Amino acid sequence: MTERHIGLSRRSFLDGFSLFLAGAVPRAAKQSAKQSGAAAPSLVQDFGSLVDDLVIANHILVDQGVNDGFGHLSVRHPVNPDHYLVNRIDSNPGLVTAHEIMEFDLDSNAIDPRGHQGVGERFIHGEIYKARPDVKAVVHCHTPALIPFGVTGVKLRPLYHMSAFIVDEVPIFDIQKDFGITNMLIHSSAQGHALAQTLGDKPAALMRGHGAVIVGESVQQVVPRSVYLVTNAKMQADAMALGREIKFLDPEEARKVNQSSWTLDFPRDWELWKHRVMLRCG
Repeated sequence: MTERHIGLSRRSFLDGFSLFLAGAVPRAAKQSAKQSGAAAPSLVQDFGSLVDDLVIANHILVDQGVNDGFGHLSVRHPVNPDHYLVNRIDSNPGLVTAHEIMEFDLDSNAIDPRGHQGVGERFIHGEIYKARPDVKAVVHCHTPALIPFGVTGVKLRPLYHMSAFIVDEVPIFDIQKDFGITNMLIHSSAQGHALAQTLGDKPAALMRGHGAVIVGESVQQVVPRSVYLVTNAKMQADAMALGREIKFLDPEEARKVNQSSWTLDFPRDWELWKHRVMLRCG
């Protein structure tokens, strides 16, 4: 993957990020700082770090083969939990920069459009955040390895310890069930709500003929979960091709893995993937 595919150079990335902080720190964050007496520079720095992670995470998902020119990643607002941040509709996940990040309320209305629209399927994010107060980050992807498990009835189950977070299996959302023949995209609050209901309390859900959603308690958790969900799908397909019985993780084994501290944010993976992306950005 060339520097062009990854995005701007590190210098350009940081320049764009500085411009974002100078002109687009959400009003809610500033107001919260004023009311709490918090130092505005500290708030800007914390908010900036989150946006920095959101941009890097988008690049990582492309670098790891989860997303391509499509797909999106959001994060719940760190000050106002009834808002979230996601890239705008015309941005490419592998090229996204800080000034292309927009803020929305949970009804997926833009707080400051600045002449742009949010991603068309932003209702995925808003409705999941409504339904799941524990969720702080959401990934939507179209990764080919996941599609067969959403259309064949073959259950996607944890095959190895890195995918233990799915525990039993991944539920499947079929938009046709409640909405008839559509273009398969989530373009309304009602459709997003139905998807959130299928997701339930699970960390991921497949979307028939479309892709998947993965959720987590942080950007650093949801990115590795997305990568390892795809890896598990590939490995399960390979194991099935061998024509022998597959011994999946026992649910209790999966729960024991999930009690390990490294599964909270996968720190080694995050730092490695971030380093690779930044090197490619120059």
